[in-house]
Amino acid sequence: MAMESPVCDFGRKAPDFRLKGIDGRTWSLEEVRGPRGTLVMFICNHCPYVRAVIDRLVRDVTELRDLGVHAVAIMPNDTESYPEDSFDRMKDFAAAHGFGFPYLIDETQEVARAYGAVCTPDFFGYDAGLGLQYRGRLDSSRKEAGPPDARRELFEAMKRVAETGYGPEEQVPSMGCSIKWRDKG
Repeated sequence: MAMESPVCDFGRKAPDFRLKGIDGRTWSLEEVRGPRGTLVMFICNHCPYVRAVIDRLVRDVTELRDLGVHAVAIMPNDTESYPEDSFDRMKDFAAAHGFGFPYLIDETQEVARAYGAVCTPDFFGYDAGLGLQYRGRLDSSRKEAGPPDARRELFEAMKRVAETGYGPEEQVPSMGCSIKWRDKG
């Protein structure tokens, strides 16, 4: 089911986390934090919305790192119901797309709930003080990649955050597959 992320709650502090990465390390928010901003991305391996933008996402995150904005990707889905999102498949997906950032698994789904993540991809862009400044989309892509010259909305917003500490007032919500929540029953 396709969903849109809610509007940006400017200034909301990033919840801390300790999650296992595909590299075997346990990562915290402090360890992934960038000196000029931090991008927390909820993604998964199987979602067509993620697959449509993953190469652009890796490109933008790589360029943002040079501006002092660091990124982390968190996979929140129920891997029992969606084995394509399993830990081993996460390793394969990251290797196939050249991830230069930590890719973590949220096995309890508590981190996704703490952030208020609703879909994959769902982007949370924070300033240097970990106040939320961006909750929009990567670009105009949907289940298919947008045109090659699509405006790089996430990149531009996070570049602005790195330079000024503030995200744009107008943001277009991200659209993607709903997070695959574990049955609480």
